[in-house]
Amino acid sequence: MLTKYLIISLLLVSSGVHAQPKTDALLKNILAAEPDSLLQSVLKNPDIYRYQIIYTEINRDKKNKPSFKNYYYNYDSLQYFNPASTVKMPLAFLSLEKINLLKNAGVNKYTAMRFDSGYSKQTVLYKDSTAKNGLPSIAQFIRKAFLVSDNDAYNRMYEFIGQETINRRLNNMGYPDLRITRRFMRMNADENRHTNPISFINEDGSTIYRQAMAFNTDSFDFSHINKMGNAYLNAEDSLINGPIDFTTANNVTVHHLQQLLQSVLFPKSVPEKQRFYLSKDDYNFLYRYLSQYPSETSYPKYDTSTYYDSYVKFFFKEGGHNMPDYVRVFNKVGWAYGCLTDVSYVVDFKNKVEFMLTAIIYVNSDGVLNDNKYDYETIGWPFLYKLGQTIYKYELNRPRKNVPDLSQFNMHYEKRKEDNRPAIKDADN
Repeated sequence: MLTKYLIISLLLVSSGVHAQPKTDALLKNILAAEPDSLLQSVLKNPDIYRYQIIYTEINRDKKNKPSFKNYYYNYDSLQYFNPASTVKMPLAFLSLEKINLLKNAGVNKYTAMRFDSGYSKQTVLYKDSTAKNGLPSIAQFIRKAFLVSDNDAYNRMYEFIGQETINRRLNNMGYPDLRITRRFMRMNADENRHTNPISFINEDGSTIYRQAMAFNTDSFDFSHINKMGNAYLNAEDSLINGPIDFTTANNVTVHHLQQLLQSVLFPKSVPEKQRFYLSKDDYNFLYRYLSQYPSETSYPKYDTSTYYDSYVKFFFKEGGHNMPDYVRVFNKVGWAYGCLTDVSYVVDFKNKVEFMLTAIIYVNSDGVLNDNKYDYETIGWPFLYKLGQTIYKYELNRPRKNVPDLSQFNMHYEKRKEDNRPAIKDADN
C-alpha cells in the first residue's frame, strides 16, 4: 500500500516553485507525543497525504481580550487542495454583508427571494420546502450551508453576491490568493461569470427589490497551475489517464480559512479592512448556526440518524456520533476529490478551554478522481478525529494565566419541535 501511495504522490502535480513547508516545533512535538499509529503514519508521509495543519493558541488578558498565536505543520500556501464546501463560509459572511448594504431597500436576511433564469444553465427557485414559510431567504441558505453543507444554498449565495463582488471584496480584504470562480453544478467559465436575476418579495408575492442579472468582467490570474491525481472519470464516466486540472477552480489556503473564521468570531482581533460589515444580530446568527446541530433545528428538519450531531464536526467525529454536552465547535468543513478540510473554533465551557484548529488531508489511494472511492472512513476522518483530540487534550492540560470568559459563545439553541413532516435524508452536499 505504501509503495502504491508513493507512486501516486509523484503524480500529484502542482506546478511552480514551492517554498519549504512551514513547521513549528511546538506543534510537531505535541503531535509526536501522541502514540496513535494512524496519526503517526500520516504525519510521516506528507507527500502522500498532503496534509496541512494550523493550531491557533488563544490566550486572554485580565480584561478577557484574546491574543492569537498560530503554529503550523507542513503549511505550504502554494500546495493546492480542493477547498470543497469550505468556500461556503466566506459566501455566508458576504451574503449578510450585502444584505446590510441593501437595508435601505427594505430587505433583510429573512426576506423571501425569487431566483429567475436569464442565461444558459441558470435555474429558477421560487419555493423552499425546508423553510417555515416555504420560501427561500439568505437566512435559510446560511442555515443549510452550515448545518449539513448544502450545495444549492452555496449556489444561491454565489448568485446573490455575484462572482465579481465575491472576488473583488475578498481581494480588498487582504485575501489576494482566495479565488471563488464556480458554482457547485456543471457550468463552464462563461456561465459561472453570469449570475441570475433575483427579486426580494413580500409573502403576498409583491416585489420589494429587484437585482438584475450580473456578469463579471474582471480577469483572474491563473498563472499557477494546479493539478491532482493520475486519472479521473469524466462527465460520461470514461476513465481519462492524467490528472484533473484545477487551475481555474475555487482556491483558498488553510491560513485564509483560519483568518476568515477568526475575523467573524473575533472581529476586533483583525485589521479593520478584514472585518465584514455585519450587525450584532448577524454575528449572533452566525455563531448559532456555525455551532448548532441538525438535531436542534426544526427548519430545516434533517434526519438525525443521517445528519447526526458530529456530522460536520470532523475533529469530534467518531463512534456514537455524539458530542460532549459542554463542548461546542464553531466551524466549516469540506470534502471532495479525496480532500477533507475542517476550520474550527472549539469551546469547552466546563473546563474553560478554547482553541482554533484548521487542517486538510488528501486520501485517495487509487489516484483516480471522481470515482467516489476515497479513503475518508479508513484514513481521513480517523486522522482528523485523532488530530482534534490530541490538540484538545493538550489544551485541557495547558496552563493559562487568565481563565477565559466564554459566555459570548454560550448560545441559545433551538429545541426541535416534533411534527409529522418527513425528515430530510438526502441533502445535496
